[in-house]
Amino acid sequence: MGRAVVLLSGGLDSSTCLALARARGLECHTVAFDYGQRHRAELLAAERVAAALGASSHRIIQLGLGSIGGSALTDSAIAVPEHGGDGIPVTYVPARNTVFLALALGLAEVLDAAEIHIGVNAVDYSGYPDCRPEFIDAFQRLAEVATKAGVEGHGPQVVAPLLMLGKADIIRAGAAAGLDYRLTVSCYQASELGEACGRCDSCRLRREGFAAAGVADPTRYRGA
Repeated sequence: MGRAVVLLSGGLDSSTCLALARARGLECHTVAFDYGQRHRAELLAAERVAAALGASSHRIIQLGLGSIGGSALTDSAIAVPEHGGDGIPVTYVPARNTVFLALALGLAEVLDAAEIHIGVNAVDYSGYPDCRPEFIDAFQRLAEVATKAGVEGHGPQVVAPLLMLGKADIIRAGAAAGLDYRLTVSCYQASELGEACGRCDSCRLRREGFAAAGVADPTRYRGA
């Protein structure tokens, strides 16, 4: 089997990414990040998903992005918006995917993994700049010049299988690959029990995706 490092937040997209990698027969090593986010429910979800899908290893890396601030996901003084707006929303975490991929790149070198999988999506998404094809292409070029493996001509490939899929297609693909979406948490302000608010942008995209896919929404909502 080939070996892959899979970024796993515990949300819908990253969990689907892991399910698709496992369906390919890859030996998957998952990594989640405790970066100062509002809640730990997603980290617990990542552990559940990694175990359910048979990840060969699962790591949680501690980061201090909360000390930088600038995002509603890391600064409790900034409210999570519950209505859409123009431009990049305040839930964007500055440099998050850049930092995540950089650490995954180091882990891939240590594990001699041929691929790094990330569940970014540029179709049904919140407009984050680090979820676009341009970002993935740029990071791939970085990986080829910034690592020993890359300089030697066998650096890991950054794989973003969901990049150009709509949320409904993502859900259908994950369900076909055996992912139980009840294990996942997508809400920006989930309770410690993993119950979703049902109002934030992430909840909206998730709910609309299940409806469009014709799949029953298994999300646990607060007060439901």
